This record gives sequence, structure tokens and C-alpha cells, in this order.
Amino acid sequence: MDWDDAYSNGAYIEGAEAYPPRWASEAAAFRAASNAEEDIAYGDGERHKFDLIQPNCDAKGLLVFVHGGYWMAFDKSYWSQFAKAAVAHGWAVALPSYDLAPEVRISDITKQIAAAVTRASEMVGGSIVLAGHSAGGHLVARMICDGVLPEEVAARVSRVVPISPLADLRPLMKTAMNDKLRLDAAEADVESPMWQAPRAGVSVTVLVGANERPVFLNQARWLSEAWECDLVVTGGKHHFDVIDAFADPDSDMARMLFS
Repeated sequence: MDWDDAYSNGAYIEGAEAYPPRWASEAAAFRAASNAEEDIAYGDGERHKFDLIQPNCDAKGLLVFVHGGYWMAFDKSYWSQFAKAAVAHGWAVALPSYDLAPEVRISDITKQIAAAVTRASEMVGGSIVLAGHSAGGHLVARMICDGVLPEEVAARVSRVVPISPLADLRPLMKTAMNDKLRLDAAEADVESPMWQAPRAGVSVTVLVGANERPVFLNQARWLSEAWECDLVVTGGKHHFDVIDAFADPDSDMARMLFS
């Protein structure tokens, strides 16, 4: 099996190169039109910051949306528009950046996202929903594994939505990406959500596009089976547009999560 090809998304999406600049443009426009506070520090590093977008009312709760990019690409500035549905339904949304491989390991990024969730939870009361895409799906799933979040924060997490998540990191050790990720067997086991037990009482919905690469359909299914949680396979969606539901206040996903 060609593992690099198996985990290559853009090569199999028509017009893939147009997505990042469009995301960045739409994100900037939404921030400019919203009640957004940018660059809130959650740590000491240059990238240890999040944007917080508030609704025009007292927030019902907090969504933390964590971006993907195989832990090696992007930052918070590309994703603000995916707060649109939650904000429209009266939720505040935090969108964190984090350090990227190879400067740090995946286990370091997990700790950074835990710090970001904790800091955002101090600014917004109520329930916490965690959603993340691809590598971000891995990271939000890790947040409800034992010992990752402080207990007082973990107790507020009501729902997690891993979108096209990496649930078992062991196959990534066979890809060229591992030159930067530097995964070894021990870290791959600890950092793979499907090999960890989720916190009891948290509702988990795994979301994946029906037109995604087979390995991502497998990864989503593995997590849903390991955690005995819901799996939603969205017809007609691929790895880059499966997140669009979070930009649409009228989407079924938005109504389920935020109404």
C-alpha cells in the first residue's frame, strides 16, 4: 500500500489549491463583520493565541473549533467563518492556533490545545462543545481522554465533534510526513484517541464526508466503533468541504449542536 497516496487529500479534490485562499478571505471578512477579539494569549509562544467571536447576546455556551493541516500547516486566521453557525445560534466561538511540527511533537500540540480550551473556558460560561477538522478532529477527541483537561473544564464539555479525524496515528508512521511528525510507537499509541477511553457522559458525533479518501472513512469508523458513538457520513462531501456545515446556521449539524 502507498501510504503517502492513501493520506493525500488535495490530490483527489478538484480545485484543491483554491480552498486555502478562499478560506482565508472568507475568514477575514467574517471577523471584520463580527464581534471578534483577536490574539488572546493562552501561553507564552508566538502561536499560543486564539480568536474569540461573541454573539450579539449573552453566550449560551462555548464552541472551540480546532483546525487541521496534519499538525504541520495553517493557523487560526483561515477558519473564522466556521464559527458562523454557532454564533448565529447564540454561542461564543474560540479558534486557536498552535505550534506546528517539526518544531513540536503531536503530544505537545495536545497540551497546547488543552491550555487554549482552559483559557477560553475562563472567558465564557456554560457548556463547552469541541469540534475540530482532520488533525483538529484528533485534537478535540484527545481533550476528553483521561488527564488531558483539568477536571473543572472537562466537566463542562457536553459534546465533541471530530470531523474527518485521525483516530489511529500508527499508519502515519509509514508516511513521509513522519519525517516532520516524528511519531514513534509509544507516542502513536498514547496520542491515538481510539486506543484511549473517552470521558463518560460526553456526547460524541464523528463526522466524515462520503467522498473522502478510504483511509479517512476508515479512521472515522474506527473511532465511532471504539467509542461506541454516532457516525455521520455526509453525502457528496470530501475532506475540504465536509466542514461547511459549521458555516451554515441552517445546517442539520448546526441545529443539532447549537439550537
